[in-house]
Amino acid sequence: MRLLLGGIIVSLGLWTLPVQAQQVTNTQVEAMVEALRLAAPKTGKTNDGLYSEWQITPGIIPSWSKQCIGKELTPQELEASPAKAREIVSCITHRELQKQYAASNNNEITAIRRTACWWMTGNTNGCNSGSTATYVQTVLDFYQQQSAKKPVRQVSTSSNYHPQVPKK
Repeated sequence: MRLLLGGIIVSLGLWTLPVQAQQVTNTQVEAMVEALRLAAPKTGKTNDGLYSEWQITPGIIPSWSKQCIGKELTPQELEASPAKAREIVSCITHRELQKQYAASNNNEITAIRRTACWWMTGNTNGCNSGSTATYVQTVLDFYQQQSAKKPVRQVSTSSNYHPQVPKK
């Protein structure tokens, strides 16, 4: 009887645990990174104040590069190295996509939409109308196109991302 009662209590305890977010795969990260690149604003200006193929604002580049590669890059350094830009974008995208999967109870479409909204505005909500809604839909469309393709290569940095701890 104790064993049966103990089993019921354990079962009820496990049943009430929150749903765990699925782990984001390299393929999902790569599809999102490419979708963000393809959806990046095309300003038509050489010096538009945005950097890399992802059109990143300069103020966030030192922080993101420090988090992802352990070294602060200037916007010009990021612009000069497409490989570093992709590595950093993959790292940040992995982090954010993982958060959004958790926040959306593993709903892929919602996670993609929320990540695209965050990428454009810094917020995960509020992209339901106007140009931000159009942008989010464009990212989702590109993501779905990229997801349908067979992966050409693995993104090693995204799933193996470990924040750099500053040395003292």
